[in-house]
Amino acid sequence: MSVFGFPLPVILGQLMLGLVNGSFYALLSLGLAVIFGLLGVVNFAHGAFYMLGAYAAWIALDQFGINYWFALLLAPLVVGVLGVIIERLFLRHLYRLDPLYGLLLTFGIALIAEGLLRYQFGASGQSYPVPAALSGAVNLGFMVLPIYRGWVIAASLAVCFVTWFLIERTRLGATLRAATENARLVQAFGINVPVLVMCTYGGGVALAALAGVLSAPVIQVNPLMGSSLVIVVFAVVVIGGMGSILGTIVSGLALGLIEGFTKVIYPEASNIVVFVIMAIVLIWRPAGLFGKE
Repeated sequence: MSVFGFPLPVILGQLMLGLVNGSFYALLSLGLAVIFGLLGVVNFAHGAFYMLGAYAAWIALDQFGINYWFALLLAPLVVGVLGVIIERLFLRHLYRLDPLYGLLLTFGIALIAEGLLRYQFGASGQSYPVPAALSGAVNLGFMVLPIYRGWVIAASLAVCFVTWFLIERTRLGATLRAATENARLVQAFGINVPVLVMCTYGGGVALAALAGVLSAPVIQVNPLMGSSLVIVVFAVVVIGGMGSILGTIVSGLALGLIEGFTKVIYPEASNIVVFVIMAIVLIWRPAGLFGKE
């Protein structure tokens, strides 16, 4: 059986690989959407925090013998604390200014992080082993899927759902949204808004670091791994709707599938299809598919 002249197993295999990429897009974009949606900060350092998460896992294993499962908890915590420090020292002074200042600051932070790690570890990639419990592969009939990639899909979807639920369906999420709309009113009820803002930025950064840990066994850990993804991540957030948590998750998964399908029918366009879709969405609906005008 064939579709558009291509064997169905080939298309299904590429769609599955596209779903893996889409899971990374969704999880990495999620932290960016949380930070922009709740704080209004265009966090251009998001790719750097993703890279720092991967390096934190690699250093933990290489220098201290800390395994993958502990790194899944430790690396996002460490990078999240770093994000909190950056927010307290720099970003909190820019909230009332034009968003361009925040963009320039976070872009500078990304360049500094990349430069320091390139100086310390070089530009070549570092390999991170797949944990023994997730090694091997499973035959799906149309392809042999590595178990680790299946774990990436499941873990990413679980984290995305929990984050969406916390922000959209809990009292904490309602308080966070209220604090971004009217900080003085929320503070009048005895809620420490600066601490909420600080924790929100740290949480968004921790999500990027978690995506970095998940990606470490799949790709080479290198200083430029974040900069190569951050543009695609911004495109995902724009398509889903700036600040829309659900839109970011849906668009990240959908764009991964579309990218995988494009690699079958027209491989040359697979690197630009995301940006073509972004241009179409911006012309048709400037606020994004799930964004508010």
